[in-house]
Amino acid sequence: MTYRQAKWRGWLLAVVFLAASLCGCTSAKQPAEADIVILFTNDVHCAVEENIGYAGLAAYKEKMLQETPYVTLVDCGDAWQGEMIGTVSQGAYPVDIMNRVGYDFAVLGNHEFDYGMQQLTVLLEQANAQYLGCNLRYTGDGENALSAVQPYAIVSYGETQVAYIGVSTPESLVKSTPAYFMNAQGDFVYDFYGQEQGNALYECVQETVKCCQEEGADYIVALTHLGTDESSAPFRSIDLIANTNGIDAVLDGHSHSVIPCQFVENKEGTDVLLSSTGTGLNYIGQLTITSSGNLLTSLISDYPKVDEEVRTYIDDVQHRFEADMDRVVAHSEATLSTFSEEGIRLVRNRETNIGDFCADAYRAVGKADVALVNGGGIRADLPAGDITYGDILAVHPYGNTLCVVEVTGQAILDALEMASRFTLAQADDGKNAVGENGAFLQVSGLKYTIRPSIASTVEVDENGMFVSCGSARRVQDVQVQAEDGTYAPLDPLKIYTVASHNYLIKQGGDGMTMFMDCPLIVDEGMVDYQILITYIRETLDGSIGAAYQEPQDRITVEG
Repeated sequence: MTYRQAKWRGWLLAVVFLAASLCGCTSAKQPAEADIVILFTNDVHCAVEENIGYAGLAAYKEKMLQETPYVTLVDCGDAWQGEMIGTVSQGAYPVDIMNRVGYDFAVLGNHEFDYGMQQLTVLLEQANAQYLGCNLRYTGDGENALSAVQPYAIVSYGETQVAYIGVSTPESLVKSTPAYFMNAQGDFVYDFYGQEQGNALYECVQETVKCCQEEGADYIVALTHLGTDESSAPFRSIDLIANTNGIDAVLDGHSHSVIPCQFVENKEGTDVLLSSTGTGLNYIGQLTITSSGNLLTSLISDYPKVDEEVRTYIDDVQHRFEADMDRVVAHSEATLSTFSEEGIRLVRNRETNIGDFCADAYRAVGKADVALVNGGGIRADLPAGDITYGDILAVHPYGNTLCVVEVTGQAILDALEMASRFTLAQADDGKNAVGENGAFLQVSGLKYTIRPSIASTVEVDENGMFVSCGSARRVQDVQVQAEDGTYAPLDPLKIYTVASHNYLIKQGGDGMTMFMDCPLIVDEGMVDYQILITYIRETLDGSIGAAYQEPQDRITVEG
């Protein structure tokens, strides 16, 4: 199906809406008797009331229905995770709201997998939208949790047929929790055609395009969660377009890119429309297939109206959510505190029991050799007795995401040295902690000694980023815990897996540059507070035991 295209740009509904940019092409394909309007969102991440909000989206959808009978609403992934309203309900509240707004089709983003396959099955059954994914493959012997996902769907708008193809990122294997895609033996049984430098994905999508064409589709729209970040190559939406033909438009997610309209040449040199809405309902995306055969994309912001029924429903869900924040989700036999018994904050200069707990959670969920958590990122205590969702959110309020990276033992030594460069032999002056440093690392899978009498030889640049360390080191006797619980000296040349979060691993947070270029096993997976919840549920069986009553002698500070 080749067709002639003409390009143009302008402003859509500029009098009524802000930031609504437009571009498109003309087509010799079967025109519709009325405009076909495809509204799309991506990477909402539980932002149910932010920016335009779901109530504004519902109102805008209703406005479009007054102009044409052919309106379809789709989502391009990562809708259910990102804020506590998703975590407390394991995704159920966002799905409820999306049902009320009236989504027709959606694709699975990498973070839709963060609640595990069993819960994903429940959510797919709960959702009114048909989830699409042509590149989701199950090779196991048991029940396929993704059996409800269909490769594509074709919708008839009068005499015109539009095919919707779903494509989820192969990066899901590392950008969610890898264990969720494995069987009990640790073998991967789910994949996304991520082999052969992208060719497997391209061939899978091309075969799906062929199926849609054979069934009479006049237009083919790919709903993708691929993104345009360079680090995602060769699985970017632009890579997919360049290596396939027959797709008319790609509506994309994953990289949080704001793309009002971009033309990308496909394998035959034909322009394909690409658009993406950013994140958090900053924009509503709109693809219009006009009755004259034009394909137009636009981004709509600041729509002034809201659907009152949807807003009332969201308010009701929010009330339930707020009640859930006070719901007891765990029990603790110990008070986990950032403070000493005298009320002096020590989490930034000494090992604490809550630091041990948080680091253990990262290590267990990330299935890593070692875990590192900066003391400055642990913001509250957990009480003995009942623990609520709100208590856990207070500990980790930043929304950082799990990363697991392969590093040398030397990189771990450098990180510990960087984190301990301000540590003093004396923890406090009787009133305040001394030598505090938000970079001070709470650890799991390690034990070591800090000798503050040795002057720090850490060198940082003008921005406080780690550069090097001299031969004299204050962090000594570093040992790594084995699976049987015993410890052995850390080998500077050996490769270890380290679990932490994106702030420390990818962003060089607290000046930690030593991990930034290392191979990632998990790349921005589970949200930090959900890591704690998952650890309590899946490893501790819902109860934090007396083992956390005191710090576990992982970090010794000598004079």
